[in-house]
Amino acid sequence: MIETRRDIVPAALDNERIDRVVAMITDASRARVRTLIDGAHVRVDGVVVTKSAQRVHAGDEVVVELDEVVPALRADSTIQLTIVHEDDDVVVVDKPAGLVVHPGAGHRDDTLVSALLARYPEIVRTGDPQRPGIVHRLDKGTSGLLMVARSPRAYDSLVAQLSTRAVTRSYTALVCRSFDEREGVVDAPIGRSSRVPTRMAVTPRGRAARTQYVVEQRFAHPFEASLLSCRLESGRTHQIRVHLAAISAPVLGDDRYGGRRVQVPMTRPFLHAARLGFVHPVTGDTLEFTSPLPSDLVAVLASFT
Repeated sequence: MIETRRDIVPAALDNERIDRVVAMITDASRARVRTLIDGAHVRVDGVVVTKSAQRVHAGDEVVVELDEVVPALRADSTIQLTIVHEDDDVVVVDKPAGLVVHPGAGHRDDTLVSALLARYPEIVRTGDPQRPGIVHRLDKGTSGLLMVARSPRAYDSLVAQLSTRAVTRSYTALVCRSFDEREGVVDAPIGRSSRVPTRMAVTPRGRAARTQYVVEQRFAHPFEASLLSCRLESGRTHQIRVHLAAISAPVLGDDRYGGRRVQVPMTRPFLHAARLGFVHPVTGDTLEFTSPLPSDLVAVLASFT
């Protein structure tokens, strides 16, 4: 059952951000509020809110639709994790391809969160209750490095570092195109596709997104392709996949965005989160981690010359 909350913005909250108003109305975490706004569950005077920074005014009617109550998350100790780093506040995981990060449609318990809860049960009190400890995500088919908060103070710090672009995230991608230039930038807003709701797209209605890329290798056979190192300056859903497809360089194996090639059959996109760097939330030390290309992608790469 969907619960609907309605409230009139008081004079004391005139010109306040909508995400902060929703947090006050629902007592939800900031991560949860972002999810509600991204899912079109927040309206102001009947109009769906699309930006967390939108300002509201005294007298506005704010309506929030809360998802139906879902059962508590379950821990699953049978899901194996590769832990690159752990301390009392932060964990860095090397996620395998095929593992969903947090619960969603079709994946309730068989997720990275389930495995984390079995190993670090205290994260249940950290961040969004439906995705505890998670401060950023990787797509199911993407492998590589992911940071997780074990404590509320770590969560707040890591979320802030992501919002100020202080976190370094670099990905390795093999794309279906040859580049003349050595490096480049794709600076284009990303939002939900108006034609296919399950896809993202470059659209003027989207949120600002910027991806840097450097060409590491070029190949001619079995078709023209390039190995790229991509650095995120923002973190939108499917960002690298959408941005590269927009410049006619879809990620190999990415069926959703045009990367299928019969010459090289693949079960997932050639995309790997290879480098991760951030400031430790408590010690202030700069931490940097790398992950080697997994064996399935190494085998694909070996078929190119």
